[in-house]
Amino acid sequence: MWREWHAATLTRSPVNWEEMVGNYALIRDAIEAVIPAFHDYNARIAAPGGFRMDTPASRREWHTGNGKANFVVSQQRAVERQQQPADALLLATLRSHDQYNTTIYGLNDRYRGITGRRDVVFLNAAEARARGLAQGDVVTIQALDDHGRPCEDRAMCGLTVVIYNMAAGSIGAYLPEANVLLSLDAVDSESLTPAYKSVPVVINKT
Repeated sequence: MWREWHAATLTRSPVNWEEMVGNYALIRDAIEAVIPAFHDYNARIAAPGGFRMDTPASRREWHTGNGKANFVVSQQRAVERQQQPADALLLATLRSHDQYNTTIYGLNDRYRGITGRRDVVFLNAAEARARGLAQGDVVTIQALDDHGRPCEDRAMCGLTVVIYNMAAGSIGAYLPEANVLLSLDAVDSESLTPAYKSVPVVINKT
């Protein structure tokens, strides 16, 4: 399909698309030519064990006007929380290490220590205790509407609790599996980006 597309539309392109289709390393070389951080990429990915994807923030290096990490607190969340019950949590959907967007290459997530599965839900120890939950419990996540009412058609069942060091009031689950919890109307008013990191839910032991 790719060959047919570029043959029909890019006949005068200076890029040798046919060659790149047969050798992805050439694509990486082309990216390296214009993005300095991509230097020696083909050599680095060939090294046993891979390599660390370095970012300035991971070194506590902030490229900002004041040289510090700058945070903006949204007041919208506080307003929305007033409409939700006391036991509501805010779901953020997550990608695993072995995943690119919605393409899942494996069932391991070395970011979070998960091996061989994705049917898990992350929350911190205090939130788990407050709900009578413990590591390994099987639970159901139920989405809430804007008025704090359960949405019967937006639920995930059979998830296993993983106690994780994360913010109070938060809960995490993998996408695209957790997309079932999102309302089609839950989008940013300007960008129309879906609310993948801001879904009010409740969690109950199965």
